[in-house]
Amino acid sequence: MNERTKKAERITVIGFIINAALTAAKFFAGIFGNSAAMVADAVHSLSDFITDLIVLFFIRFSGKDCDEEHPYGHGKFETFATLLISAVLFLVGLGMMWNGVEKIKLASEGTPPLTPGIIALIAAIVSIVSKEILYRYTVKVGKEINNAAVIANAWHHRSDALSSIGTLIGISGAIILGGDWAVLDPIAAVIVSVFILRVAVQLGLPSVNELLEKALPKDVEKEILDLIYQSPEIKDTHRLRTRKIGNIYAIDIHIKLDPSITFVASHDVATEVENRLRCKYGKKTLINIHTEPYDPSKNKKAKK
Repeated sequence: MNERTKKAERITVIGFIINAALTAAKFFAGIFGNSAAMVADAVHSLSDFITDLIVLFFIRFSGKDCDEEHPYGHGKFETFATLLISAVLFLVGLGMMWNGVEKIKLASEGTPPLTPGIIALIAAIVSIVSKEILYRYTVKVGKEINNAAVIANAWHHRSDALSSIGTLIGISGAIILGGDWAVLDPIAAVIVSVFILRVAVQLGLPSVNELLEKALPKDVEKEILDLIYQSPEIKDTHRLRTRKIGNIYAIDIHIKLDPSITFVASHDVATEVENRLRCKYGKKTLINIHTEPYDPSKNKKAKK
């Protein structure tokens, strides 16, 4: 197991343990503290617990090197894990919204929810502090090892912290004002669910694009071409194809060289370009360079 995989597993296990404890505590506080928002928050923490399991399962696969069945590596296991996390987040957000709307509807019909207890308030404060700390630590590790699934899991932690902030506001208002104002508890749950749905979409779309083989952003492709044209022997390029496989870039391109250049010299130019691209985007960058003779009459520089 490489160091990148070890770091990803370590931070995910830490999150797993914290989420297990928080889930149990929130369910206890929500049920015995009469707080719908806290129960919804507990469900959100349960989803964090589940996504930790997803990340732990897929991290081992994504960290494996290329083999005969996976010549391009296992990076898309990481992408798939990110997509699963976003899907879980989206479902959690919908569930929280539905539950909150039902409570609000009952309140409008003359049946306000019970006023939450102090235990629910304490649980919300503990959740906010612990999950924000966990978010900051997890996203730091995720960026250090360039792991999209770990970063997505970090945002799941932060969404739980945001959920608890909304829960804290709703519970506080319901406790202080009492009576009909207890409806602030489910209203807080609905507001938080909107933020959770937004985060889910923001995490899921890049993963969908990657699984559908979408090209790298235009500015990255321009940067790739700029690096390639640093070799003066290259007269023209075409058929640039790019994609992302987990945290690895895959680059295919045709370069045009002077027809009089020797086979060995053309190979040296291609090798020089490969080294330059790997120096910029990492040693695992997948590069395929096809060399062609340059025809001045067909000079259309730097086009795909």
